[in-house]
Amino acid sequence: MPTAQTKSGRYSVFAIAREAMRLHSGWRRAWASPQPKKRYKAIIVGAGGHGLATAYYLGKNYGITDVAVIEKGWLGGGNTGRNTTIIRSNYLQDPSAAIYDKALKLYENLSQDLNYNVMFSPRGLLMLAQTEHEIRGYKRTAHANMLQGVATQYITPERVKELVPIINLHGPRYPILGALYQERGGTARHDAVAWGYARACSDMGMDIIQNCEVTGIETENGQVKAVNTGKGRIECEKLAMVVAGHSSHLAEMAGFRLPIESIALQALVSEPIKPCCDVVIMANTVHGYLSQSDKGEMVIGGGTDGFNNYTQRGSWHHVEETVRALIETFPMLSRLKMLRQWGGIVDMTGDRSPILSTTPVGNIFVNCGWGTGGFKAIPGSGWAMAELVAKGQPGPLAADFGLNRFVEGRFIDESVAAGVAH
Repeated sequence: MPTAQTKSGRYSVFAIAREAMRLHSGWRRAWASPQPKKRYKAIIVGAGGHGLATAYYLGKNYGITDVAVIEKGWLGGGNTGRNTTIIRSNYLQDPSAAIYDKALKLYENLSQDLNYNVMFSPRGLLMLAQTEHEIRGYKRTAHANMLQGVATQYITPERVKELVPIINLHGPRYPILGALYQERGGTARHDAVAWGYARACSDMGMDIIQNCEVTGIETENGQVKAVNTGKGRIECEKLAMVVAGHSSHLAEMAGFRLPIESIALQALVSEPIKPCCDVVIMANTVHGYLSQSDKGEMVIGGGTDGFNNYTQRGSWHHVEETVRALIETFPMLSRLKMLRQWGGIVDMTGDRSPILSTTPVGNIFVNCGWGTGGFKAIPGSGWAMAELVAKGQPGPLAADFGLNRFVEGRFIDESVAAGVAH
């Protein structure tokens, strides 16, 4: 269950002391669970990080608070709660670097902004270069980031060893030849990000409606009219689709198609151990990534499934493939036991970049296609999507991520640029 706040509305050391003196009788739920109204100015489908951030910045930046955020399951139960919490902004392409760095800057002050500890940890992020091709690619990215104003650097194997003592620099297949290092990168607590945004949205008077699946979308004269849900029909002026993994289904209800595929992405954690790795490490050649949680678990992720599917589970062949690749670089992993594994449904575009766009139906907007890099983008995505919904047209952050780029051949190709879309 989410934590609660005092009747005064703010968390603080004084609130904790006050509640301790009165046996914690003054806490209330962090967000309300109302029944839906018959009509809203805006409906956001999807109460994950991106949807809640969109609602929050609609209220904060544009004063639009007649908003319902509807979710077919529970808040944060989709990809927001099923990722490995990596945060970085060292992308090659200018539009990508801009929106991800906006997200990182917002993450840096998000706990203060929301008055909720999202446990942002700027521990630094390494992208290992294990081939000559990666050396060239990462040096190119470092130069591009310098022009973009994104602080990154290419470092030597010796510096990598200083930052990651448990690493084996001389693996038999893929030795460590260097790394792209972003000192500002890190992690945050995924549940806390969703809970913090939800609490702030509820305080603004927005309705967060869980267990409310969309079953149909009504249009009239080319404009959105209403959504039909498991809790009844709800009219709206504007509709934002922010449902990673299921975006194509929702678009089909509205009468248009999206150029995306849905694929499961898996991850696992080990049993907790003493602190041994205080940076985030990505190894794109073998497609594995690693960090250590605050609880001591080694958080391990790999690539997507090789086929389209909508499953939210792990599978042994992926565990074996990912762990085998990482053990060569981190031999100590071989002695650990797996604690749990899981999967999330990601939607992939052809260029591995997101879609933040108007649609063929008037006043319907879509935010999808983040692939395997959605968590790190949550604040920037919400900021850009809120501007799109409020104004009806994309602002500078979202302008290049429209659906029209696929018609015009104007791709933002991060799959080639980064070697991996994380």
